[in-house]
Amino acid sequence: MNQYVTISVDGMSIDVPKGLSVLDAALGHGICIPHLCRVPYISDIGACRLCIVEHVKNGRSKITTSCTLIAKEGMVILSNTEKIIKLRRNIAELLVTEAPNSRAVQDVAMRCGVKEVRYSFRNSDCILCGRCVRSCTGLFGEKAIGFVGRGKDRRVESPFEIKSQLCNECGRCIDLCPMTVVPCDGPMMPGEERLCGNCESKMSFAEEIPGFCIACDLGEGFQCERRLFLGP
Repeated sequence: MNQYVTISVDGMSIDVPKGLSVLDAALGHGICIPHLCRVPYISDIGACRLCIVEHVKNGRSKITTSCTLIAKEGMVILSNTEKIIKLRRNIAELLVTEAPNSRAVQDVAMRCGVKEVRYSFRNSDCILCGRCVRSCTGLFGEKAIGFVGRGKDRRVESPFEIKSQLCNECGRCIDLCPMTVVPCDGPMMPGEERLCGNCESKMSFAEEIPGFCIACDLGEGFQCERRLFLGP
């Protein structure tokens, strides 16, 4: 029999199975915490930082990723404060600056309220979310790819930059990559990058009830299971 703990998320008291992450707990109760790098059933690493929340303890709050924060009895979580919204919006803005040619990134930026981009666009083909690496090591245990290097030289690569014999060509890494979902209007050429804004109209209802899942289409690109569960 599952043991349950009671936590508070944005003033809502919810009972969740012991050992569940705060992100899973919130999503399961219809509380929208934007996220991108999460893969269901695989351990989280908080790479994208979009799911940050304030964990209030002894009168003090600490900002942390909700996907790596395990729910504990009496925990108080704030996921939609002005501070969190501002930080999350800036993270989403940096992501869309890095990879404007990903519909998944464009959509999550829109969901985080990004209205303009203040930084220079790049056309990177990887945002180091780690979804591919974790699917390979966590789901199948093959470890055919992994992170190599540090800082600006960090990248996803196979061992010794040679296709690993451990790869069974399942294609899971490609299926989970947010870069494989191109913008609705097609790829943006160098110098033409922009915040597309095509889905801005979908956010009008969400702005009326901030913090709650409205089963929008903006999680389709990165396979938000909340949207997949609720359907269109």
